[in-house]
Amino acid sequence: MNDLKKIRNFSIIAHIDHGKSTLADRLIQICGGLTDREMKEQVLDSMDIERERGITIKAQTVCLKYKAEDGNKYILNLMDTPGHVDFSYEVSRSLAACESSILVVDSTQGVEAQTLANAYQAINSNHEIIPVLNKKDLPASEPVKIKDQIENIIGISSSDSILVSAKTGEGVKNLLEKIVKKLPPPQGNLDAPLKSLLVDSWFDVYLGVVVLVRVIDGSLKKGQKIKFMASNAAYTIDRVGIFNPKIQEVDTLGPGEIGFINANIKSVSDCRIGDTITTEKHPTQKVLSGFKPSQPVVFCGMFPIDTVDFKQLRDSMEKLSLNDSSFMYEPEVSPALGYGFRCGFLGLLHLEIIQERLIREFNLNLITTAPSVVYQITLKDKKVINIHNPTDMPDPMKVDYIEEPWIKATIILPEEYLGSILQLCTERRGEQIDLTYSGSRAILTYNLPLNEVVFDFYDRIKSISRGYASFDYEIIGYEINDLV
Repeated sequence: MNDLKKIRNFSIIAHIDHGKSTLADRLIQICGGLTDREMKEQVLDSMDIERERGITIKAQTVCLKYKAEDGNKYILNLMDTPGHVDFSYEVSRSLAACESSILVVDSTQGVEAQTLANAYQAINSNHEIIPVLNKKDLPASEPVKIKDQIENIIGISSSDSILVSAKTGEGVKNLLEKIVKKLPPPQGNLDAPLKSLLVDSWFDVYLGVVVLVRVIDGSLKKGQKIKFMASNAAYTIDRVGIFNPKIQEVDTLGPGEIGFINANIKSVSDCRIGDTITTEKHPTQKVLSGFKPSQPVVFCGMFPIDTVDFKQLRDSMEKLSLNDSSFMYEPEVSPALGYGFRCGFLGLLHLEIIQERLIREFNLNLITTAPSVVYQITLKDKKVINIHNPTDMPDPMKVDYIEEPWIKATIILPEEYLGSILQLCTERRGEQIDLTYSGSRAILTYNLPLNEVVFDFYDRIKSISRGYASFDYEIIGYEINDLV
């Protein structure tokens, strides 16, 4: 049981490729989480796909012990989050489990679209934010200019930002001191009934279902009978532990602490992300607000090449959806492809990653249909139906109107590419909402039909701007259009 005043819980957030995972590596190294022999690059990225592509897909937690310059010992619970727009749901969950954030900005690239989106998520979660300017060892680093961008574009003070090089470790010690001095400790009451947040869950071959929890009040210990409030399922805890980053078993987890439990959970559906876990005997009266459910925006069909593999595909999807709660699936029958599943994703990269994981981790051979979006059709009798597939289209005589999903897109780019990007957005039926400048960079806001974005829009933006533009979006709802 640790002193609450000596605990700090924080997420590392940034745009993709700004050095979050490398900074996490340095923090682990300095705090002695791993020896130099055990250390490898991107140590928290456990999946092969993450390491090959150099991106984070799953938010990972690590508990570190740090002895500050004033002699006090602190517990640091760090969450490394993904930077790609498709995995922003992972970020929102990590932010809900913490009180503060470290916002990493590449001092050679500056503020990008996902930096902005993640910073606003942290501000909405009432987080204390420390801006960190990474890559100070590179000759192209422009800290003064980037500090201005942080203040002008995001609107948070950069006066106490810290310059670091996550690669060489320079400045990271200063950052650790700043974390223990500036970030607030968690609140919580040890004597209150147990109230803890189910942050994440995944399937481990050796441990079974592992549940990541953030304790708000009370404590979790081995042998305790707990209850998941959303599903009303009760279990006895077999194991309580933390990741440092290796698995370490502990006796109890107290208020403000983040760790994992095993409880011989048989049914995957009992572990609902964002659920409140309490004790069976003395349950808490107040349920935690949880997370708002993720909205899949891209859909495609997945079918096994050999129909014998259908059961294996179903089991694999159940395990994967436990690992990734933003992945949705439902059974579908196709006249040409037989039995399979209609799957929903948060974006094209998400689709690609899930497809790759099904092939690699579960040895499946799959046929995937072209990605599409969902249309809402209102019939003359006022009945509303959702259409995934053109073959399900009702008789045009019965249709009153058709609606399609729209997004609000934020594109940040060097101004010399502005003309070409404006032309691309206009071609894709976009409506310009806003255009502002910060130095030599334009910040463009557009409303666009999701159908026009889902296929190759992101690739086109990257090729037009030679990789310098960044793109982020949010769903704004459905609009009526003249669609065929």
